Amino acid sequence: MDSQENTTPKGIEEEQKAEAAAPVTNVDNENDVKEDAKADTQEQAAAVEPDAQDTAAEDLAKKVYASKKEVLDRIEEIANGDDTPGKDEVDHLKASFYRFQIAERDKKQKEYLEAGGDPEKYQILPDEDEEAYKANMRVIKEKRAKAFEKAQQEREENLKHREEIIEKIKNMATSPDEANKSYNEFKTLQQEWKGIGAVPPEKSSETWRNYQLYVEQFYDLLNLNREAREYDFKKNLEAKTKLCEEAEKLADEPDVVSAFHQLQDLHEQYREIGPVAKEMRENIWTRFKNASTVINKKHQDHFEKLRANEEENLAKKTGLCEKTEAVAKEENKNAADWEKHSKEIIAIQQEWKTIGFAPKKSNEEIFQRFRKACDDFFGRKAEYFKEVRARLYENAEKKKALVAKAQELSDSTDWKATSDKLIQLQKEWKTVGTAPRKISDQLWNDFLTACNHFFDARNAAHASVHDEERENLQKKRDIIEELKKITATDSDAREKVQELADKYNAVGHVPFREKDKVYKEYHEVMDKIFEELHISAARRHLDNFKNNLRGMAKKGEDAVDNERTRLVRRFEQLKQEITTYENNLGFLSISSKKGNSLVDEMNRKVQKLKDDAQLIKEKIKAIDQQK
Repeated sequence: MDSQENTTPKGIEEEQKAEAAAPVTNVDNENDVKEDAKADTQEQAAAVEPDAQDTAAEDLAKKVYASKKEVLDRIEEIANGDDTPGKDEVDHLKASFYRFQIAERDKKQKEYLEAGGDPEKYQILPDEDEEAYKANMRVIKEKRAKAFEKAQQEREENLKHREEIIEKIKNMATSPDEANKSYNEFKTLQQEWKGIGAVPPEKSSETWRNYQLYVEQFYDLLNLNREAREYDFKKNLEAKTKLCEEAEKLADEPDVVSAFHQLQDLHEQYREIGPVAKEMRENIWTRFKNASTVINKKHQDHFEKLRANEEENLAKKTGLCEKTEAVAKEENKNAADWEKHSKEIIAIQQEWKTIGFAPKKSNEEIFQRFRKACDDFFGRKAEYFKEVRARLYENAEKKKALVAKAQELSDSTDWKATSDKLIQLQKEWKTVGTAPRKISDQLWNDFLTACNHFFDARNAAHASVHDEERENLQKKRDIIEELKKITATDSDAREKVQELADKYNAVGHVPFREKDKVYKEYHEVMDKIFEELHISAARRHLDNFKNNLRGMAKKGEDAVDNERTRLVRRFEQLKQEITTYENNLGFLSISSKKGNSLVDEMNRKVQKLKDDAQLIKEKIKAIDQQK
């Protein structure tokens, strides 16, 4: 209903006080009747705040709902009920519903994004609650429109009815005799007047003044007997005393708003009771007024406290806005920073929910400021993680490629080359950033499985080789021990040395970690023997060549062939050089001392070339024997 229907203007309120003036009969003095009526009008002055009804409606419109369901239940209750809500309550319900609705949508979107959803593909699905809300709101709107139209019509009808009553009382107030005859009809008209509802606001004051004027004229003409008057005074005093007691009990009511509304009902009842004896009027009215003052004061203090709390809430919310804006401005270098600041803002949002309303004029403004700061932060966060997800999926593609390469190599038996390649893939894997969590572990397991498959096969294949290498190591150490036993006095020392050297060279590989150690030990023994047996350096060189020949063979047949080809080519070059030097010797004269010296030098060079050629020939022979 319109607020003007729920609020009684000051002028009307004062006129209503006169309406309750009870009639008296057979009064000795007409002036006493008139004085009684006027005094009763004065004692009906209600100790009610002018905006009490507005405050009550505003209180309902500010009710705090804990959930969207509570809002929907209240809307459905209004839509299906007989009551018609005020505009403020409807607006408050609408704002409350969309506050919860937006919060739910934001939560669903956040959960979708945190689960790895694509922001561009996110869709807001139809909401059954919103459809129910809109349907009930249409019903409420139609109900309010009909109620307003009906109220307007009722006001016009009420105005017409009141004017008819005024006209009848006016006709009754023509003479004392006419007034006495019409007393019962007058009382009936008074009861009818009380039962009539509101009239158009612009006619309310004028109608009430006219009614009061003719009622006072009627009372002036009444000639009531003293007994009837005193009886009325007694009954009225009893009724008013009871109302005073009820008003005084309201001081103990814990619900201040409820006590205030109950007081309004008591005031309505008080107005409808007629006057009391003149000597009691001031006392009974003072008692009722004092009880009303207590309730009104508590009611006023209650809403002043609410208004003070609203100002305090505004200060708190302003502080939270500043805090949120400060967090939103902080630099976010990585996902951990975003997560840390998100938790801070979410904590602020939780604190915001614990704070009540700010003053009405500032409540929406401060909320929009807070929402803007939150939306700005979470919008930039969504953009950041969109880019992060793009990088994660790019890394996933790189890792898938590495997995494919590893799987291609997993069955290879080219142990050395494949090992190098897989180790390189593992190094490359470490340089690639993280992939999405839901596929990261699977990619790593696939990559690890492919690598392990190869290395397990390689280790199994090399198990026998390791055993053989350890046996070779022992064989070489045994040969070294035999070489240490050879002395220069042995008649067949050279043959034993050569035999053991060939035997040593024929032994295969030893463990890699022992290779250098046994090699050094062997050559130290051989150098000592060669020195004792006066074996030439060329012979040692040939022996080392044979020792290294097996390692060359491991590189492949082409490596050995290339070495033989090189040696053959070098052997031919040496033969040509020897031939050249020998021809030159035929032209030299040895008649002089200088000439003899030159011939000796050239002979030495020729012999050196022949020794080198012989060594190369031995190497070629060793290669052929190896084959």
